[in-house]
Amino acid sequence: MTATLPVVALPQSGFSIPIAGYKRVYDCSEVQEALGEIEGTQNDALKDTYQKMLKAGGSRFSVKPSSLPAMDELYEDLPNFSEVLDDIRRQLSLCVTSRDNLELTPMLLLGDPGIGKTHFAKRVSKLLGTGFGFISMSSLTAGWIIGGASSQWKNAKPGKVFETFLRGEYANPVMVVDEIDKSAADGTYDPLGALYSLLEHDTASEFIDEFVEIPIDASDVVWIATANDARGIPDPILNRMNVYEIDAPDHEASRRIATNIYREIRGEHDWGVRFPPQPGEDLLEAMARLSPREMRRLIHKGFGNASLAGRDEMLPEDVLDRRTVKKPRIGF
Repeated sequence: MTATLPVVALPQSGFSIPIAGYKRVYDCSEVQEALGEIEGTQNDALKDTYQKMLKAGGSRFSVKPSSLPAMDELYEDLPNFSEVLDDIRRQLSLCVTSRDNLELTPMLLLGDPGIGKTHFAKRVSKLLGTGFGFISMSSLTAGWIIGGASSQWKNAKPGKVFETFLRGEYANPVMVVDEIDKSAADGTYDPLGALYSLLEHDTASEFIDEFVEIPIDASDVVWIATANDARGIPDPILNRMNVYEIDAPDHEASRRIATNIYREIRGEHDWGVRFPPQPGEDLLEAMARLSPREMRRLIHKGFGNASLAGRDEMLPEDVLDRRTVKKPRIGF
């Protein structure tokens, strides 16, 4: 049962979110029973996990917007994600006009490297104001990173989904599976196997991490996956997600993105007042030639280069990096 709590403002999201109540994500009596069955020093890691679960308690905040959030800034900052943002608005509109919990269909952002897919996922997490979990499949070192591994295995651990609930405060966190197409089954363990149940609302409500072996309710997780190529993703996973093909921003969109990043970096630092509030035209053209992935790093570097040169204004040469400037495609 959900208890109604007062509206609270979450600064990171930019709008007010009502705490709709607490939702039980696991049963502490089951945890206590499982803990009692561990004999002596048998499996200290599992015992420690159960103790952390009891200390944290089994309930988490279940939140949803009190009204349709302002998304103009996201449309402005991420113009090549307009289709995804339109769908999110539609789903949020249904949510805020009903008693239903926050619910978004799992989404896959498909496109070339460096166009801002991971950055977009993090911005959505801030928009919704819930928790955030991140799984990088490109740096995967264990096939069981999502759903955990049996406690009978040496050095076994819980998976990232369970850890997000254990360490977080929310029953509906945003969970990002980055570069999902980079995962590969090793013949004995499918790294995406846990997603078959997690991406389905009914089965996710009784998800069992293989290490913990106690059901958790992960049905309200907001799933965002990113990929460069859909051919590396099993059809049963694709069929459970809304798939969006994200294009690289055009020149005008790149100018807008670069301007917003320039303003953001300038506004975040005390030294920013030394620099003009808007980039000059030549500098803007130089920044627009960068890929979205490199803009933040190189624009920040550009401020430093200008400062070292004793200038209070960035020049194009402060940001351009031959290794990262987008090259025009050559056609025949």
